[in-house]
Amino acid sequence: MALRRLLLIAAALAAAAAPAAAFYLPGLAPVNFCEAGKEKPECKSGIELFVNRLDSVESVLPYEYTAFDFCQAEGKKRPSENLGQVLFGERIEPSPYRFTFNKKETCKSVCTKTYDTTKPEDKQKLDFLKKSMLLNYQHHWIVDNMPVTWCYDVEDGQRFCNPGFPIGCYITEDGRPKDACVINSEFHEKDTFYIFNHVDIKIYYHVVENEALGARLVAAKLEPKSYKHTHPDNPDCSGVPMDISNKASGEVKIAYTYSVTFQEEKTIRWASRWDYILESMPHTHIQWFSIMNSLVIVLFLSGMVAMIMLRTLHKDIARYNQMDSTEDAQEEFGWKLVHGDIFRPPRKGMLLSVFLGSGTQILIMTFVTLFFACLGFLSPANRGALMTCAVVLWVLLGTPAGYVAARFYKSFGGEKWKTNVLLTSFLCPGIVFADFFIMNLILWGEGSSAAIPFGTLVAILALWFCISVPLTFIGAYFGFKKNAIEHPVRTNQIPRQIPEQSFYTKPLPGIIMGGILPFGCIFIQLFFILNSIWSHQMYYMFGFLFLVFIILVITCSEATILLCYFHLCAEDYHWQWRSFLTSGFTAVYFLIYAIHYFFSKLQITGTASTILYFGYTMIMVLIFFLFTGTIGFFACFWFVTKIYSVVKVD
Repeated sequence: MALRRLLLIAAALAAAAAPAAAFYLPGLAPVNFCEAGKEKPECKSGIELFVNRLDSVESVLPYEYTAFDFCQAEGKKRPSENLGQVLFGERIEPSPYRFTFNKKETCKSVCTKTYDTTKPEDKQKLDFLKKSMLLNYQHHWIVDNMPVTWCYDVEDGQRFCNPGFPIGCYITEDGRPKDACVINSEFHEKDTFYIFNHVDIKIYYHVVENEALGARLVAAKLEPKSYKHTHPDNPDCSGVPMDISNKASGEVKIAYTYSVTFQEEKTIRWASRWDYILESMPHTHIQWFSIMNSLVIVLFLSGMVAMIMLRTLHKDIARYNQMDSTEDAQEEFGWKLVHGDIFRPPRKGMLLSVFLGSGTQILIMTFVTLFFACLGFLSPANRGALMTCAVVLWVLLGTPAGYVAARFYKSFGGEKWKTNVLLTSFLCPGIVFADFFIMNLILWGEGSSAAIPFGTLVAILALWFCISVPLTFIGAYFGFKKNAIEHPVRTNQIPRQIPEQSFYTKPLPGIIMGGILPFGCIFIQLFFILNSIWSHQMYYMFGFLFLVFIILVITCSEATILLCYFHLCAEDYHWQWRSFLTSGFTAVYFLIYAIHYFFSKLQITGTASTILYFGYTMIMVLIFFLFTGTIGFFACFWFVTKIYSVVKVD
């Protein structure tokens, strides 16, 4: 899960308008299966089931399969994981469940686990199992790179397909069934756990047109069941459910079994086999509402900006340029008055230039990641690709970061170029890494699978120090080598006094107002993104997200330009920091929303989980602050340069 908390702000145009029709698997070839005895090089009969880490909506701590005392696969090699999977906390392992294509199995025994509660080691294992059932931890199984789903009816006659299923469930001391215990009326004993120790798996396949190739798997669904097998060596999968009393003592035996059936499915093709999962997810009409809501805001802002540009500014420029006589010139007013101070270097120019460099890096990274995601390269089937893409892009984009920081620092009159380069390389990435490292220490302490292994941590540091930092230095070298940015007007020697400002043109009210509209564009999309991170739902609507990203860029730009114009008319020429903070304040609303989401939507319990939630949220907020602030600054910089280049100044 780890970095999943942080950069999920990223990456199917195909999936946007018609998610069902999206092509999901560039680079992932289909696997063909055939019955035992008919195997060929291009078609195999054995079907492997892999298990992923277990997670819960009530805890931020995922655990790998081996942390629990389930049946283990002996001597099988783990599939290799990419950087994104490791950062997401995915730990895929082989399982003891193995099937032969089109061969039905009924109530097949996997293994039996025995716990003697008088032995501390056994008691600890059983207690961990009980705790995970209490917190509703979910299995995530994979067949042919596809999640094994548990489909059940929800309200309004909808059917929801969950890519996970619970370990078990709990009946409280007052007889109230928690979570999955509602599915069976036989679960009624008070203060008792019921473990799902049996699964009925149904695998759907599609016969390839060229039958010589065999069949392809298009879905795998299961039904979790609970049976107290009286003869574990010869189970019959019938009788009372497997209950574990909270006060149980003595010996507890849990026998794990499974049944598997196969069914041909003529209507689903291999390319669209994810659709039934995605279609049961939160519905797209809310997404369209979100887009329409954002577009209305953009149209409103565009209208305001167009009115200012075409009418007010046009009139201002025409009037300023007609002033020939000295008497007229003495009666200058409005934004022309501050032409001699408009490009005066801001206070703390070093810090602003560093923020702009890091913001540019994040802006380009987000755009490219989302663009690739729209093409379907970073779909849910391509596990970990989204995160890998984002991290690699961030590392490679050190050059634009160094260049932008150096160019603006030089134009602000700065001369400490070494400090500038070092801060660009280490300040913002360092804050993110420090936060991430502290979160990782907590995960290590809790024994969670989301804890990044030491080797991966060293690899991330190597990417940062050996690739990103040198690239930042190269960018800064070219940035400082170029002449400083030429401004259309000269800066006066003596700073002009700023008149007393009204409440609305003071810095703070403007900054607070500036973040409201951009946040209004994204908050619905934000809900789905936070759901995918913290409630373990799949996020696949990258087409929508790309559209919202473009709308966010436009809204941040227009809101900042609008407020910038009002401040210039009030003869306040300190626009640099204000433009950055105006659109950057959207991140503060993001933080407020994340706090509201935590208390109103999540059921997270425990100190470690709460610290992890807010730790990862702070990383997202910082990244979002740099990203939106940079958009605002560039928009305002372009606007100011444009209007002062067309007005005649003596």
